[in-house]
Amino acid sequence: MGIEDLNTRTLSTEYLFEDPEKFVSQKQYIKFETLQDVETRRRKILKRSELPFWRILGYFEGTCLRAMIVDWLLWVTLAVFLSLRVVLRLQGGKNEAYRYSFGSMMDLGDTDISVIGGFLSFFLVLFVNQSNSRFYEMYKTSQKCPSRIFDVAQILIPPCHKKNKRDLAARVIRYLNAAHVAGYVGLSRTYSKPEFFDRLNNQHRFLSQQELKRIQELDMDHGPTAFHELVTWAMMDIETAFEENLIDAREKSALKEKTTQFREAMDELYAYCDQPIHFFYIHFLCLLSAVYLPLFAANAAFEAGTGGETHWSWDVLSFLVVLVQAIFVIGLRLLGQKMVDPFGDDVEDLSVMYYVTETWQKSNRMLAASYPSAVSPETEEKLQKSQSVSLGRGFGKKTSTKNMGVAPQQKEQQQQLQEDAASTAPTEPDLME
Repeated sequence: MGIEDLNTRTLSTEYLFEDPEKFVSQKQYIKFETLQDVETRRRKILKRSELPFWRILGYFEGTCLRAMIVDWLLWVTLAVFLSLRVVLRLQGGKNEAYRYSFGSMMDLGDTDISVIGGFLSFFLVLFVNQSNSRFYEMYKTSQKCPSRIFDVAQILIPPCHKKNKRDLAARVIRYLNAAHVAGYVGLSRTYSKPEFFDRLNNQHRFLSQQELKRIQELDMDHGPTAFHELVTWAMMDIETAFEENLIDAREKSALKEKTTQFREAMDELYAYCDQPIHFFYIHFLCLLSAVYLPLFAANAAFEAGTGGETHWSWDVLSFLVVLVQAIFVIGLRLLGQKMVDPFGDDVEDLSVMYYVTETWQKSNRMLAASYPSAVSPETEEKLQKSQSVSLGRGFGKKTSTKNMGVAPQQKEQQQQLQEDAASTAPTEPDLME
């Protein structure tokens, strides 16, 4: 969304007072349509990183400004600066004793503020760096899940297709894709069974009604129990394929290894989410920010002058300095906090719905692959002869003058020139003389 749409955008601050546990305890789930809308906006924001400088500044959604306008610390900081400037302008010019006594009392000193700001900046940058590293580690781990599903499909489909047992391969792919979705349901409160798994299952038919009855007995919204159950089903089908001689021992070992790696990748995401960045660290940064910014605003307000020493240009410049400092401190803190949970409902989070739907579609495209025909020696020989580029003498082929664009007359002239050059070249005795 651009800045021109800001006035038509309804901003909500309800999330500031919501208990995050209510989504589980009171069964209040995020609607599937809301998840789709957030996913669409996420994919659009991902394409903005390479835009020109002036176009990037024209956006509001997905920026620090969108998150900061509902952060009370920004408005408290600006209110402290503006209120002190009003007091100093109104009272400082009328009462010199008041101006000097009050100004001396509130003179904090540049050195003290700069030292506090330096320490806070160091810890904020360190916090963002740790959150960013953790975020991309979780992203890379989440991408292992689709890769392992594709590996299983690539290994299992050819032998099953060759023996007309594609239905067994299809069921393994169904189970793994269902496990992929169920894993994220147990991982995040954002994605629930009624509004995420069930809705996607109605669209793509991951599981049959009988299979759903078994999954209903498991608490998918809390933990990886349902995910592990579905992975176990896939492992059982791999064992069945081996017993029916659809795959050999080597393929069975590879399939089980890939399935185990798929389970390990999802379990690794659970381990990441179970131990986020320490709350002590985050509270420490929030506390320092809440103390430092009003202090910085007060110091900037007194440095802008009092009484007859005031100028509007100083007021404007000092206000901009306070605003930029607030954007820096609050923006870094919010950025680090947003990256703590990559599987939330923010537009900055990972595109979970895109991952699971793309994995389902691509794995089914692999399942629908059709083998063209058996190898035909005549066809291969014909295609080799019609190649436009020679493969060289190493492949037992002669260079085609027609394909190389050289006419027969030109070739004869080149051969004659080579023979003449060879006849006029000095022999070995001549060289010795």
